[in-house]
Amino acid sequence: MNPDRPHRDSDDDYRQALAEGWLPIREVSRRTGVNPVTLRAWERRYGLVVPQRTPKGHRLYSETQIERIQAILTWLGRGVAVSKIRALLDEDTPPPIETSASPWDDLRQQCVGAIGRLNERQLDELFNGALAIYPALTLCEQLMLPLLHELERRWQGQFGAQLERVFFYTWLRTKLGTRLYHHNRQQRGAPLLLVNQSDLPLEPGLWLTAWLAGSAGCPLEIFDWPLPPGELALAVERLQPRAVLLYASCALNLPQLSRLFAGIECPRLLAGPAIAIHPEALQDLAVAEPPLHLASDPLVAFGLLRDLHLLNGEAP
Repeated sequence: MNPDRPHRDSDDDYRQALAEGWLPIREVSRRTGVNPVTLRAWERRYGLVVPQRTPKGHRLYSETQIERIQAILTWLGRGVAVSKIRALLDEDTPPPIETSASPWDDLRQQCVGAIGRLNERQLDELFNGALAIYPALTLCEQLMLPLLHELERRWQGQFGAQLERVFFYTWLRTKLGTRLYHHNRQQRGAPLLLVNQSDLPLEPGLWLTAWLAGSAGCPLEIFDWPLPPGELALAVERLQPRAVLLYASCALNLPQLSRLFAGIECPRLLAGPAIAIHPEALQDLAVAEPPLHLASDPLVAFGLLRDLHLLNGEAP
């Protein structure tokens, strides 16, 4: 028997394997941000990361495999198709300066076509297929945000633009909201409170930020409507959240923003395009005490939450 391969015959032996440093799939998911469904798909479909198995079928991963998963995420971030990554890893190919044809271009155009036809089923299938093999962070960076940017260009002065916008935003909120609802049923601890502080209903940036935070194991409370001064503090008093994140894509009433955050002592974040509208005034708030942390988009917001240790139950 290979001494490096854990061969376990009982639950006690499984626990001993964990004590020896082998990692269960839930811990690998927590540390890497890749959900268990995606890890299993990488194993079955592409042979990217093949864990050891106990006789009872438990998957066990090593620290070396954690490093391999991180390398996979790096390649995905470069726009490399998941089907091509195994050869790159096994051959230790040096990373190219640029990647040419992106596998995301065709998928994005298919999504644009489905949205133009108001074809919810096709859009659902395209998203589900990508979600099965890509982690949320990669999917947000490579597909969803570029798709939103392309749609905004498409909708400039186009007849039927509002119809497409309402269709897509409704689909996005329903899709991500359903996932986050079931995610929250499995979580414990103080939630991250996210509030839509835009005048835009179904704010897509809010839901993408929530999706990324939820994919990292963070419990969530989402208010898809602005709160007046005083009531945000009331929500914080009742929910006792680990942090408050407001998402705004429009110009803000800055005096009202200050009153909105008055008395809130937990970490405070403001995310969205509003950051670029009020750069100087918001910088003053960013250096106040307690500071207001600023993030321009969902990816930056997610990175900020991670750096502040507000994900994975790490909240103080």
